[in-house]
Amino acid sequence: MQTGNAFTTPFGRRSLSLGMLATQRQAQEIDPAASIDKWKLFRSLCEARALVGISDRALVVLNALLTFYPQAELSEANGLVVFPSNAQLSLRAHGMAPATLRRHLAALIEAGLIFRKDSPNGKRFARKARGGEGGEAFGFSLAPLVARAEELGGMAEQVRSERLQLKLMKERVTLLRRDIVKLIELGFEALPNPDWSAHYRRFRSVIDGIPRQATIHDLEPAVDGLECIHMEVSNTLEKQLNSENTSAKESHTERHKQNSNTQSTSDLEPGFRKGQGAKVVDQTGRMTETKQSVSDKTDRSEQTPETAQADRPIPLALVRQACPSIAAYGRDGISSWQDLMAAAVVVRSMLGVSPSAYEEACDILGQENAAIVVACILERADHINSAGGYLRSLTDKAAREEFSVWPMLLAQLRANGSHVQLVTT
Repeated sequence: MQTGNAFTTPFGRRSLSLGMLATQRQAQEIDPAASIDKWKLFRSLCEARALVGISDRALVVLNALLTFYPQAELSEANGLVVFPSNAQLSLRAHGMAPATLRRHLAALIEAGLIFRKDSPNGKRFARKARGGEGGEAFGFSLAPLVARAEELGGMAEQVRSERLQLKLMKERVTLLRRDIVKLIELGFEALPNPDWSAHYRRFRSVIDGIPRQATIHDLEPAVDGLECIHMEVSNTLEKQLNSENTSAKESHTERHKQNSNTQSTSDLEPGFRKGQGAKVVDQTGRMTETKQSVSDKTDRSEQTPETAQADRPIPLALVRQACPSIAAYGRDGISSWQDLMAAAVVVRSMLGVSPSAYEEACDILGQENAAIVVACILERADHINSAGGYLRSLTDKAAREEFSVWPMLLAQLRANGSHVQLVTT
């Protein structure tokens, strides 16, 4: 048990510093009734290691010292000096070499976590009093740990708080990166007029400025910049959505005035063959037929069964039956042609099909037909090396009138082992 308030000095040629005296002074001021869980204190010290300024190997040595303290609670009533030999201390420090052990002991002393209480001959031992109680021990005092317990706990809490804040900041950067990239990609595909390249360059400049081992101070300006870009991109897309919604409402109102037949199947399951005849409403309100429709009437008696089938409108239910996998990419499944086309845009990006290839397919085949082709490609993705090249090949054949969606869809239906009956109504 420690006695007196006088400073102790190290044995032999070991040097003494003012920091060591300050550590001893601090240890002398601890509350005699104070009791600290040594392992809880050690865990706090491990978390605050960077702030304290000690290495992980020094903590190994401190852990070994704590194992020589018999009680689980550090208190002055039980004495705070441990006196292991270098050989035993080395064993409990996982066989650390003597020179390395001395170096890390010196680091612990320099950090103010322990101090030496050397005997007259430099040996470490404990001397019992004649009555069996009290006595004096020489070795390493753990009193500084008790004196700094509150300080070390505060440091550990600070480290935990900063770690959580850094984690949340990294998550925010990840979410913003994902949102901005996908929104800009959508902008390139759907809205070519705004300058999306400028937004992307600004985005890359912010991301490239984040160091590999980023700290909170590095991420704070990056988050501010990404949030600004995200807001600008979102506002641009929102304006376009508002514009499209307004146009759609006006178009729907106009169609409702001109055609009161709500049972028309052409609005629900339109035919998509290029050049197929269709009825349109001219400016006078009369129903007229395109010139291709007139030609089809003339040649209808000469059509083969395959040609007649290719001219039929494609039911959406048939697409869902032949290509069930694309339903997973719809927001709420595939219940309309708009859902199918929206899901096809997502699948296009996933399969690595370039926006230009998909846009060309939409121009040649039509948006609905292009979406059906993408759905079929998704079903056979494991057997197709390049989805983009395959789509371009089909688009070129369609431009030469050598490709139709019907045979492809029926082939996929047969590959699934399904059977469909086409109702001629």
